[in-house]
Amino acid sequence: MPYIIISTQIRIENGPTLCGDENQDTDLMLQLGAALKEEAGQSFKHYQSPDPPRIVLDRLEVLGYKVVATSGCGQTIIWTLRKD
Repeated sequence: MPYIIISTQIRIENGPTLCGDENQDTDLMLQLGAALKEEAGQSFKHYQSPDPPRIVLDRLEVLGYKVVATSGCGQTIIWTLRKD
């Protein structure tokens, strides 16, 4: 089963939304409107959508993904989704 983790900072819940690491399915990232970014000081790249999490989660539901867990960690909210 493919899993995906979506996250955002609580203080910026209207976007951007982080959509996964550089190894994510590029076709899926295009459907989510996410582009590959590399932040200064980080040793990894990640996909980021300018849209709020609600829009990204709606798109994932249409594509067959279901939320299986939600968590908060500091100022970050995280959704874990999977597709059967």
